[in-house]
Amino acid sequence: MSWFIKTITQNYANFSGRAQRAEYWYFMLFVNLMFVGLAILGVFMSDPMGTPPPVFGILQVILWLGIILPSLGVQVRRLHDIGKSGWFWFFILIPCVGGLILFIWACEDSHMGDNQYGPNPKGIGKRRRRPKSWSPPQTGKTEAEE
Repeated sequence: MSWFIKTITQNYANFSGRAQRAEYWYFMLFVNLMFVGLAILGVFMSDPMGTPPPVFGILQVILWLGIILPSLGVQVRRLHDIGKSGWFWFFILIPCVGGLILFIWACEDSHMGDNQYGPNPKGIGKRRRRPKSWSPPQTGKTEAEE
């Protein structure tokens, strides 16, 4: 819930910087839970013919209008986190495969260290690798003694 509130309050229409996976997925989770909750409430409040009151359609439109900018912002910042331009969001317009490509990119881990869009939101620098000549430290004991 804190990721959702952070995105709504601090990054409402922010399209610059980076958003890590947790921020993106928790935001999307709570947005979808709100829409599903509103739909379920509409079903319970419907008349005998199954038609929900018009107020639920109006509430869904208001919710959608209020959530569209933060949703686009977090998606663009997520693309920035994996080193892609926010313009790649328009892949969603490619039938069938566009959404799948964006889904796969949204699942990728952050690029290590800084990139052209800012520092890593996880605060992790570049990965250090062991040199090829690395060997574990010697304790002076044999394996049988340990």
